[in-house]
Amino acid sequence: MSSAEPAIYRLKAQTQSYDWGKLGDVSKVAEFARASGTTTDSSTPYAELWMGTHPNAPSYTMTKDNQESKALKDLISADQNLSTPEVYQQYEGDLPFLFKILSIRKALSIQAHPDKTLGAKLFKEFPNVYKDPNHKPEMAIAITPFEALCGFRPLEEIAGHLEQFPEFANIVGQDVASKFIATVKQSSHSTDEGSVTQNKTALKTLFSALMNKEQPEITKQLNALVDRVKGQDGMLPELITRLDQQYPGGDIGVFSVLMLNYIKLAPGEAIFLGANEPHAYLSGDCVECMAASDNVVRAGLTPKFKDVTVLVDMLTYRYGSAKSQLMTGSNFGPHSLLYDPPIDEFSVVLTSLKANETEVHQGVKGPSIFIVTGGEGSLTGESLKTESDFPLRAGYVYFIGANVPVKFEADGDGLEIYRAFTVIG
Repeated sequence: MSSAEPAIYRLKAQTQSYDWGKLGDVSKVAEFARASGTTTDSSTPYAELWMGTHPNAPSYTMTKDNQESKALKDLISADQNLSTPEVYQQYEGDLPFLFKILSIRKALSIQAHPDKTLGAKLFKEFPNVYKDPNHKPEMAIAITPFEALCGFRPLEEIAGHLEQFPEFANIVGQDVASKFIATVKQSSHSTDEGSVTQNKTALKTLFSALMNKEQPEITKQLNALVDRVKGQDGMLPELITRLDQQYPGGDIGVFSVLMLNYIKLAPGEAIFLGANEPHAYLSGDCVECMAASDNVVRAGLTPKFKDVTVLVDMLTYRYGSAKSQLMTGSNFGPHSLLYDPPIDEFSVVLTSLKANETEVHQGVKGPSIFIVTGGEGSLTGESLKTESDFPLRAGYVYFIGANVPVKFEADGDGLEIYRAFTVIG
């Protein structure tokens, strides 16, 4: 690569089709994929767009006539300075993160992702199920109104649901339910270490009792619960009814809405999901960034393999309000917000420009990928002349090498960009 050429490459990202994805005529994943020449159809669910070097769906550089050229991993391997030698060596030639767009038509599974220690153990013992030894912290930023379950509710809310919905108490067992309610009344507001440990133990006992129930009892109590809330107004009745319709036949995951926080994100709002935290995405479109792993431990709202024992044992059993799950951005520039989770693998910047506005990002000391999620404009490497501009339209994806300063400029309809990057040290 000559000194006159920028380390900026347009990418073609690959789609993943899962049953929960939105169909091609309304899916953001399909819309963005079409911008790079992917053919889509209205009857196929387009669930995820993967941007990165993950072997299950690696990204490729594109020629000027929209043809695939070279795998991004091969490009970086030929010039380690694109990611920096430090990042290249630490992550064995791969990008540390996997960047995605998700388009969700129906709920994903109740799940959690292992930490590094558990990820290595699961990979060693069950490599046919858990495909790599890495952890998988992740962050989701809404690009349309977005619903999710994340983290355990405040204990008082869970206790209230045990009293409000007899089917919930029946399925966990009256003894377990009574002991949980008594524990909450005694120590839920206490912050001393002993009380917090006691609360977490009670929460684990309750969740384990729920998740380990036999199917005939699940079906019986869930049918009764759905009958009870039928025709009622409010978030919980609507959600219970919707999830039961999406996963008919008695899925234990429907009961999880009584234990997990329900949260609705407006575009630009974010949640961070650390290792060993329960969650489920319910609907909407989002930008998602995660450590480059595909490890998922599931226990409900899924026809896939459920590893209930591992899930129950791995969770942290932290509890708190829905608002406590939100992540706030910090200034990265006049028109940019930085979402910087407490991990090494990634951070994400949202740049929002109005008509004809510009934003400069100084060189990031690591590799980055960005996707245009709205509007049009152009990108220029700061050391380049304007005739070397790169066009920006919704769905366009670019890789930017380390230490390359860039300028974004919006056209008349504005411009919205999400950029994921890694910096070591």
